Amino acid sequence: MVEKTSKKEIRQREEEERKKRLVEAIREDFEARREARRTLERSWQLNMNFVSGNQYCDISDAGELVQEDREFYWQSRRCFNHVAPTIDTRIARLAKVRPTLEVRAFSDSEADIKTARLCSNILRSVKNRLDFDRIVSKATLWSETCGTSFYKVIWNFDDGNVIGTDETGHSLKEGDVNVIALSPFEIYPDSLTAEDMEEVRSIIHAKAVPVSEIRERYGVELEGREISDFPLVPFSQAGGWKKPMDGAAHPTLENAEIIIERYSRPTGDYPEGRLEIVAGETLLYEGPLPYRNKDRGERTLPFIRQTCIPLAGSFFGTSVVDRMIPLQRAYNAVRNRKHEFLNRLSMGVIAVEDGSVDAEELGEEGLYPGKILVYRQGSSAPEFLDCGSMPSEFAEEEERISDEFILVSGMSEISRNSANPTHVTSGVGLQILLDQDSNRMQMSIESVERAIKEAGKQILHLYKQFASAKRVMRMTGTGGNTELFYFSASDISADDVQFVTENEKTPKETREEILELLRLGLLKNEEGAIDDGTRNRILEALGYGSLENARDISSLHIKKAERENLTLAQHDVEADAYDDHALHIAEHMRYLLSGGENDKAVKERVMRHIASHRKGA
Repeated sequence: MVEKTSKKEIRQREEEERKKRLVEAIREDFEARREARRTLERSWQLNMNFVSGNQYCDISDAGELVQEDREFYWQSRRCFNHVAPTIDTRIARLAKVRPTLEVRAFSDSEADIKTARLCSNILRSVKNRLDFDRIVSKATLWSETCGTSFYKVIWNFDDGNVIGTDETGHSLKEGDVNVIALSPFEIYPDSLTAEDMEEVRSIIHAKAVPVSEIRERYGVELEGREISDFPLVPFSQAGGWKKPMDGAAHPTLENAEIIIERYSRPTGDYPEGRLEIVAGETLLYEGPLPYRNKDRGERTLPFIRQTCIPLAGSFFGTSVVDRMIPLQRAYNAVRNRKHEFLNRLSMGVIAVEDGSVDAEELGEEGLYPGKILVYRQGSSAPEFLDCGSMPSEFAEEEERISDEFILVSGMSEISRNSANPTHVTSGVGLQILLDQDSNRMQMSIESVERAIKEAGKQILHLYKQFASAKRVMRMTGTGGNTELFYFSASDISADDVQFVTENEKTPKETREEILELLRLGLLKNEEGAIDDGTRNRILEALGYGSLENARDISSLHIKKAERENLTLAQHDVEADAYDDHALHIAEHMRYLLSGGENDKAVKERVMRHIASHRKGA
């Protein structure tokens, strides 16, 4: 008995030593990645300062962000920010062309159509629940400012409807998908030269959080500390501000600790990948990657990358802010020198003979209107020096830099400040100018589309993995009517659907095209009329989908037949006397021919239901 106990203690000590070595290795790996991209972090901080209007700072030779001092006390140091409105315009343009996820069936079979409709409605429901547009806007702000942003798609077991209680009385929930927008400061890849997320073998997600959150999430009590490193403490989490010797303000988080999450792709030794979570000197979690979020149910990293402008040979993209900083410095210098010259012209430069006047008083008060100037008898009277007129080079240089802003940022004056320097008056010509701005932003637009498309795929994969029991979800059906659907993981097929991101046209442009098609008569049938189905789709596209129920009762019968098909999969249903029996029979036959005949019990129930329709007819 003593021998068994000693062996157990030895194994425990060996396990503790292994965990200790693992924690030390993860922390060393994190510090090495952090040091490797320190210059990038300073560049992102410089971009943030220029967007916010603090444009008299730079990166020193030591690689730190420092404030630039005045060369003379009288120098003008105003900022004429052209970076912020350009970023605002780009973000507004990206929001205008933001795609929406729709799932398109692979074939015309009833099963594929219903799967596509189910997946589309799941994505639509998640979008409304999470306010997905706000998440995309936050990520786009980071990518436009720093060049790169990330999405993290996770399954939150503390979300969703309550399904029971555990032994301690705490509520058990069914869980649900969460999508989080991350700044580039929180992501540390194993390779800075990887050009795509697929080339990265592991990623560290590091962030400072209060120890109370760590205790609540992992049940581990840690001794907190003060953390004031900006890359790890976002402004939104900061509880205070700390001013070090350089005078710069940094966010601080009291009683906190850094959580380091290292995600590693599957390897030969670990076919399901690895997730290791460390806080301080404690190993909080160690195990396989939690999510089967890749095609064919494989496990991969739960991160999605979005870039402003991809950079060859770099994991992190670049931003238009990087390109605009030299121009912004030159523009500030020209405008400030111009104002200094105007000050000399208006205030004047006074020449006085030594000892003839009280120079200190004259320097403090100047020559205000009505001033009595007393100077020494026999000396020369003070006089204004001739400063000349404003050189034309100032205006020419200012105009050249303004033109370069348009070239570098890709935003013309018609998009940025609603000006029309080309004097184009036709609507077609103005639309061509706006389209040119969109073409210059095509790389950013495509990156947003790819990120949203990948997020939609991962959302469906997580539902397929964790939505094992029957779940109820409120979905929007055709025409805008609300329906409740029950579904489970077996009903979702994220690998057998196509994701469509077609939203490059604004609603106004879509309506104009539909009205033009109506004027041309291209939507009419062979008899020269518009059938009910086409009319309903036109009304829905024009924003009047709620009129569908009042205009086409046949669509209501079809929807009722679809609901009956779902119910017939479980038990018998009798036909109602008010049913349009022909429409119902056709819909039930379509259900049988689309795979319902494979289940003998379901087939018999459907056939009995069809017989009841024929009897009522």
